[in-house]
Amino acid sequence: MDHYMTVGARDQAASVTFYDAALGAIGWARHADVAGWSCYSQGGSGDGIVLFVGAPFDGAEPSAGNGQMIGFLSPSREQVDAFHAAALKAGGTCAGAPGERARYGPGVYAAYVRDPSGNKMSAVHRG
Repeated sequence: MDHYMTVGARDQAASVTFYDAALGAIGWARHADVAGWSCYSQGGSGDGIVLFVGAPFDGAEPSAGNGQMIGFLSPSREQVDAFHAAALKAGGTCAGAPGERARYGPGVYAAYVRDPSGNKMSAVHRG
């Protein structure tokens, strides 16, 4: 593991349900559960960038930062749509429906969601 991201979770079970579904739609999978944290990577290999989901180490309530977001590249528009649908079905909330995002450049197609703890995520396809 060279690069990683972390997000705090208020309810680990709800977060795992959300991330298993939403990230599964774009080819990511949970590859480990370690010391109360669930670990996700592309293809579930544990290689490359890893996302850790769990309770903050300081024991304080997790909070979502205003202006913070994690974006995941997606190989197709269909997978962006699937990410959004899976996230909503698994307890997430819509933060921007799938669609063209011309202000970010030609061919940018994205969807935005918030996980059960309020963390903002996106799936983006450039094509």
